[in-house]
Amino acid sequence: MPRVMSWVESANRPEAEFPLNNLPCGVFSQGEGEPRCGMAIGDVVLDLAALEAEGLIALEGGPFLDVPFWNEVMEAGPAVWADLRAQVTALLAAGSTKRYLVEDHLHPRAGLRLHLPFLVAEYTDFYAGRNHAANVGTMFRGADNALPPNWLHMPIGYNGRASSVVVSGTEIRRPWGQVKGPGFDAPAFQPSRRFDIELELGCVIGQGSEGPVTVAEAEAMIFGYVLLNDWSARDIQAWEYQPLGPFQAKATATTISPWIVMAAALAPFRIPTPPREVPLLPYLAEPGPGNLDIALEVALTPAGGAEAVISRTHAGELYYSFAQQIAHHTTSGCAMTVGDLIGSGTISGAARDSRGSLLELSWGGAEPIALPGGGSRSFLEDDDTVTLRGHAQGDGYRIGFGDCSGRLRPALADPYAR
Repeated sequence: MPRVMSWVESANRPEAEFPLNNLPCGVFSQGEGEPRCGMAIGDVVLDLAALEAEGLIALEGGPFLDVPFWNEVMEAGPAVWADLRAQVTALLAAGSTKRYLVEDHLHPRAGLRLHLPFLVAEYTDFYAGRNHAANVGTMFRGADNALPPNWLHMPIGYNGRASSVVVSGTEIRRPWGQVKGPGFDAPAFQPSRRFDIELELGCVIGQGSEGPVTVAEAEAMIFGYVLLNDWSARDIQAWEYQPLGPFQAKATATTISPWIVMAAALAPFRIPTPPREVPLLPYLAEPGPGNLDIALEVALTPAGGAEAVISRTHAGELYYSFAQQIAHHTTSGCAMTVGDLIGSGTISGAARDSRGSLLELSWGGAEPIALPGGGSRSFLEDDDTVTLRGHAQGDGYRIGFGDCSGRLRPALADPYAR
């Protein structure tokens, strides 16, 4: 798809994350003002709540944009999503006759506070990256038993905490937890010493379901996508995960990027999932390409130091598409809800510098990664800042997400000391 030109000049730069082809959905506020729905375009944000109030945007069944979250637009359905994109595109396109009516509702993005763009109903995190699953399995079970027997047959996941989802820029506190001591009968309660990140994509459910859905039906339920960092306390995880899987190790925080890139903006960037090593059962059959052509990276900035990109990978590494994850999730009759967040699981490539977690990059701490300014990391240190970035590259434009960033703050004093 060619680049669509806008009268907002900053949107036309080839390196701009938010061209007119994108129009991601977010929530912003100015100073002490109330949060409002907006769309990013170039280096500014368009106040959609104001445009709807003035009648410059009119959506059937609305108003939808007079609340500080996108759930009402999502619930209105795909026809409204398409109409909104079409109306905003017409207002911002080069040669628009309504430019003079819109200009006063553009605000420099650099001066705004960004909020969670939607009310998170529920959160499920999958484990859909084959390289990540194989790396972790090799570390803990050996190469011959790296993948559990079920992994090549179905998407594996766990139900997380919606209350732990935070927007980019939110500081993260190093958690306390129970970890294995020298012997299995002598655990300790202490701050996590092996705190980690996971580079993921998240998809936002825009249409609910009742009962099982097909992969094609699941695809149509997706409103859009975000970058997602599933912060993970590996030492807490190692002690707790048997027999029921992750629990407190994954409950500290999950950071998402502030902009939801709508599925329509990424439609030109569909690519096939990887070749199957064993045939999947028919209910997971894909009607078309299910993955996304998105380049991803992880950057780490130590306190007082320079940012260093420590990993570059690609969303095409996911073995199971989001639609397959959702379809599998519903097989039990589990309902999907508007505002559900689905995490992909860590996205890692085959090469060392394309791994999506410090656990893998440092191979469990045995091979610390060097930082350009000196020092090294096996796991995160206090006041480290981690930033995830991603974009799909078009012909003369790119579709970006904005940074997904968080700084790790030191643990609190013993919360149970009295």
